Formats: sequence, C-alpha cells, structure tokens
Amino acid sequence: MASHDYDPDDNFGHAFHVQADVDEDDALEMVAWQFLLLVNPGDEDAALQQFAAFRLALEDAGDDADPVPLLRDAIDWKAGFHVGEEDAQGLMEALDELAGRWRLRIDWGVDDDAGEPPGTSALLQAASVQLRERHYSLWTAETGEATLSGWITHERDEEAMQLVASALGLSARPGIG
Repeated sequence: MASHDYDPDDNFGHAFHVQADVDEDDALEMVAWQFLLLVNPGDEDAALQQFAAFRLALEDAGDDADPVPLLRDAIDWKAGFHVGEEDAQGLMEALDELAGRWRLRIDWGVDDDAGEPPGTSALLQAASVQLRERHYSLWTAETGEATLSGWITHERDEEAMQLVASALGLSARPGIG
C-alpha cells in the first residue's frame, strides 16, 4: 500500500511526524496549557501567569504529583473556584469575582437583610442558568473532598473542555454535578 492510501485501521498514522518525540511531561504541560486557555477565554496573559505557577508547583511537587490539585491551586480565584461544600458566602464571592472578568453580574436573589444565603446547590444552579443565558458555562469538578470546585468557559468551548478535562483526569461537567 502506498504511504498516501487510506488505511481504516490507521486513521491517525500520519498525524504526527516520526520525530514528534513528546514525553509525558511535555504532554501534560500541553494539555494543562489548553485547559488554562479555555478557563481564561481571551486572556492569554492570565493563562501564561497561571501556567508559570502550575509549572513551578509541578516542579516542586516531584514526578509523582497529581496535576489536578496543582492546576486547581493555580487558577483559584483567578479563573476557578474551590470553596467548602457549605460555604455559600465564599461561593458567591468567588463566582462574582470570576463573572466580573467579563463584566457579568450574577443575581443571587438574596436580600442583604435576609440572613442566611441559600444553599450552595441552589447558588450553583442560579449561577449556571444566568451564565448560560449569556453563552458561558459554569463547570463543576469532583474533588473527592467536602469542597466545591469549578470554573467558567465560553459555552462554545464545552466539547473542547470535556476532552481536555478528561485528558487531565478531571471528572468535570458543565452545570452542577
């Protein structure tokens, strides 16, 4: 078979050059970079700063480090949130900060005199619906802890984010999980 013929068993055989020697560390950094671009839409400078923080943390943590918490820490309060499961006030503050990057405001439906804010599930639902109306997606990720974690992307980037999150080993989805 000639090298240019279609081989149904080798659809991606020519997608990479033979010299494309990408080791695991480089592959992780490439996927992490794509993640940071998606959670910082239109702000490559912020993505670069977070990438530098991620790389430094990865280097400090050693070879067996789990990249997920390192990425979460690199984006916390800049492009993502990570708050206690019952911390309604912290969740509202974090999401207000993130939405403010695009001059968006989330109406929490809470009066200043009302006392206790609604539960975090109700707050995530309200934020998700309002962001979706403006073509953004609120993502939530499983942490394995009594915490809530996530980020905001453009709605059009949902498929790409699902692929990148999966490649990083993140169990994440748009909306509340």
